[in-house]
Amino acid sequence: MVLKRVLVIDDEQNILVTLQGSLEDEGYMVDTAADAQRGLERVQRFAPDVVLLDIWLPDQDGVEVLEKIKRLDPTIEVVMMSGHGTIETAVKAIKMGAFDFMEKPIHFDKLLVLLRHAFELKELKSENRYLREELEEEEQLIVLSKPMQKLAKLIQSTGPSNAWVLITGEYGTGKELIARSMHYNSERAAKRFLSLRGTRLDPETLDSTLLGDSGLLAKADGGTVYFDEVGDLDVATQSRLLEILSTSLFDIRIIGSTSRDMGALVREGAFNQELYCRLNVIPIRMPRLRERLEDIPALVERFLERYSGGKKRGLSEASMKFLLSYPWPGNVRELKNWIERACILSKSEILDLVGVDGPAEAELDGVSYEGDSLRLARAAFERHFIMKMLSKNAGNISKTAQSIGLERSYLHKKIKTYGIEI
Repeated sequence: MVLKRVLVIDDEQNILVTLQGSLEDEGYMVDTAADAQRGLERVQRFAPDVVLLDIWLPDQDGVEVLEKIKRLDPTIEVVMMSGHGTIETAVKAIKMGAFDFMEKPIHFDKLLVLLRHAFELKELKSENRYLREELEEEEQLIVLSKPMQKLAKLIQSTGPSNAWVLITGEYGTGKELIARSMHYNSERAAKRFLSLRGTRLDPETLDSTLLGDSGLLAKADGGTVYFDEVGDLDVATQSRLLEILSTSLFDIRIIGSTSRDMGALVREGAFNQELYCRLNVIPIRMPRLRERLEDIPALVERFLERYSGGKKRGLSEASMKFLLSYPWPGNVRELKNWIERACILSKSEILDLVGVDGPAEAELDGVSYEGDSLRLARAAFERHFIMKMLSKNAGNISKTAQSIGLERSYLHKKIKTYGIEI
């Protein structure tokens, strides 16, 4: 468990002793300083998450210290304290970046609530910063092909709205990336984007997962909730989910995704029509990689940069030609996995298919694969076998899992890994 660090800067010794003891009893790691100079030194050495800062210090004004703390580390949340503060001072401190303002004498229960909120905000900022960096540095959309250019325009025009969205497309095409892009192109970007996979939900766990103060809806208030593979929900879970979302008082945008034919599911009675209509306000189809071949060189360049460990690496002409002719049943995920594997196995600057296992190919009428790898031969056979059994069971995942002796969730993972269309 990582302890949460709190620094108390105050010139009253009894406050330092009392707060340190009380907060340590609550599980916080606490350090103290009796003046601004030592407080700023502690900020650098102790690296606190939250600072409780008195406005009136003997050597410096507290608001000036606040400004210096924010320059040292803008992620630190600062709570100002004063026994004789004014509204003007409090407002000034908040404008300078303080999290909140507390009057002395300190009411400990109120302080604990305030600290909890401060750490929640810090966690949210950290999470959003990480997700933004991930989106900006690693997962930006490649939009060189016409299908992706069209999709980018759709995201730009519909992202700022609050309308619900349904993203369809094969496994591995990057449906969650589209959902994140829509979130960060909206006014909800400063709030949470939370993702939940449909196969993890059932009527017994749905309420506890979504509702209550610690539920997903409360955590995502003002933000976006993304239901991945919503088409895999059973009928009972769909009905309860619709009821919860329809009566929720939280301000949340819902984005769903599926690799299945939702229209067919609705016609067969396997998916709630009202829930489908609510989700499908903005329908988005994610193109398959084989429909956007113009994007492959740019995707390859990105993945090479990510997995080459700082080395300058490229692909041979023969390799690129192969990648452009391969059908990519696993879509972008399969391409990413192949580039990562090639970077690990090859020591040369120019990667070639020679000596590096290429993508495994599998067909229903016979199993074939590239290279001499036993692992790839086994993977090709496994993909062929799963496709054959799915076909035998008319695409029913539960029946297929039962017939081949696998857990349904594990079969889902295999289907996703191999990019199998159902």
